[in-house]
Amino acid sequence: MEAVGSNPNQLTLEVGWEAGHTMFQLSLAERMSQLGSEGAFEVMVRARELEAHGREIIHLEIGEPDFPTAPNIIAAAQRALDQGYTHYGPPAGSPELRAAVAHDVARRRGISVDSSEVIITPGAKPILFFSILALVDPGDDVLYPNPGFPIYESMIRFVGARPVPYSLQEARDFDVDVGEILRKLSDRASLIILNSPQNPTGGVMSQAEVERLAAALAERDMYVLSDEIYSRLIYEGEPLSIAQFPGMKERTILLDGFSKTYAMTGWRLGYGVMRSDLAQQIALLMTNSNSCTATFTQIAGVEALRGDQSSADNMLAEFRERREVIVAGLNQIPGFHCRKPAGAFYAFPNITGTGRPSRALADALLTEAGVACLSGTAFGAQGEGYLRFSFANSLQNIRKALGQIAEWRRHHG
Repeated sequence: MEAVGSNPNQLTLEVGWEAGHTMFQLSLAERMSQLGSEGAFEVMVRARELEAHGREIIHLEIGEPDFPTAPNIIAAAQRALDQGYTHYGPPAGSPELRAAVAHDVARRRGISVDSSEVIITPGAKPILFFSILALVDPGDDVLYPNPGFPIYESMIRFVGARPVPYSLQEARDFDVDVGEILRKLSDRASLIILNSPQNPTGGVMSQAEVERLAAALAERDMYVLSDEIYSRLIYEGEPLSIAQFPGMKERTILLDGFSKTYAMTGWRLGYGVMRSDLAQQIALLMTNSNSCTATFTQIAGVEALRGDQSSADNMLAEFRERREVIVAGLNQIPGFHCRKPAGAFYAFPNITGTGRPSRALADALLTEAGVACLSGTAFGAQGEGYLRFSFANSLQNIRKALGQIAEWRRHHG
């Protein structure tokens, strides 16, 4: 297979047919050129290649809890399989799980939620994708955080909208600057994406800024997609959602799921909470794309929400200890300065003191120090000068990684 022409999405494929060959071009739709990727998966592939050649790599690049899914959740899924939960279910999700999510969201966020306002999806990403498909037209403005989860910008561009980044600055402890958001709002703005606790910074929106933004948006004809996937991984205070404020519940799509809180990344189980008329449209997109979320995983989701919470609580306590270790260790490495993250499981140190660009330093740490991490630029241009380390790995491996980075710095200035 070889690329031809000026369009990177056009490929010439050779197909054998007995003694001869037929040549034809694969010409993709232009929108495919707008899709981005996730740096974490790209770095993981590179790290696995090094491991295949005998290198030992410590993985601090991937945002995945290293804990097993709790036994009671696994047992619930096993029972569901034995009981025949292996067939189609409703596109919007099973009534039992939708009710469990509604109750959990209402209890934790102090808002009234009906099960008709809940949509269950295979992972949380479909809520992001479907919300943008349903609400954003080509040419609309969509505001999103930078540095931020790279799929935000990817999906905005995919639908032909204009991505409008707003900054998350270290000097503000990576809190949102509502003044900047308001200055960037235009008549074409149809959606704002929020993420708190944040990936990659670990920052958490302050109550003052959430209140200020809610007051400014309560009368505007636009929506907020609030990515709260890390809402149970917060180290100081209580999680706060913009949906809790007057006038904002009907304007907010709340995105959450089971991957981070319950170490269920491979189960692919997420949900969105939104006004019921919008939920019907998102369910229609589910019908046209996935049909439904796997039924036995939904039974496991009910158990996750209603069952013993000790595994999630213990995981949070372990992450808190790891946070202390990795932040202290990074701050002892020359050229690194790391604020303590308020949520999620990411350290986001400033590395401008090393004199190296983020991508070059991340590459060197992988290939020379044996530590996989992400360049801050994997999360947008404003991530330059930073690295992201996931502390979703054991204390032993975190300490070992810190030692290897420090040793590398001693030899490379």
